[in-house]
Amino acid sequence: MQRSLIRKEVVPFLVMFGSLIVATFIIDALLHQFDLVWVGRYLGIPGAILILLSFFYSMRKRKLIGFGKPKTLLTLHETLTWLGSLMVLVHAGIHVYAILPWLALIAMLVNVISGMTGKYLLDRSRRFIAAKKEIYSSQGLAGDEIDRRLFWDATTFDLMKRWRAVHLPITLAFAVLGITHILSIFLFWQWK
Repeated sequence: MQRSLIRKEVVPFLVMFGSLIVATFIIDALLHQFDLVWVGRYLGIPGAILILLSFFYSMRKRKLIGFGKPKTLLTLHETLTWLGSLMVLVHAGIHVYAILPWLALIAMLVNVISGMTGKYLLDRSRRFIAAKKEIYSSQGLAGDEIDRRLFWDATTFDLMKRWRAVHLPITLAFAVLGITHILSIFLFWQWK
């Protein structure tokens, strides 16, 4: 059971996050190998744009926009965030010039980890409750009895859905630090 849980829940999370870090190192190494480090410097712009585009999902969820299916927009949100984060990580490289970009980068990574954790924990909990409900149904229990037995699991699941209340402030901190970094670049433009 535990081995299965690790394989189903923990490994995909680690693979997704690890692939982001490995892809960053590979792209950064290739840029250095072919003397194209300057390309990485400009990848922050399309990376930030992709991350901004990913917010269509959040806007749709909060009914600020009316187009797009939520599930499709969620997939787009995850994909664009992953690609945007990859570009921003390559943009950051291993260079340390100032504290503000690194704070923005750390906030972005915490935000990515928070998003991925929420995704996997909520999916796992949803599947867990559905599986238990199916087991109780197959045992011939009535709907009220199933609801009674699932009460604490359903309550826990509802509490876990409130993870978004934590994810939102992290996202806001990342947005503030990222915007401040972008504004400081425009104020002290030294790209030659």
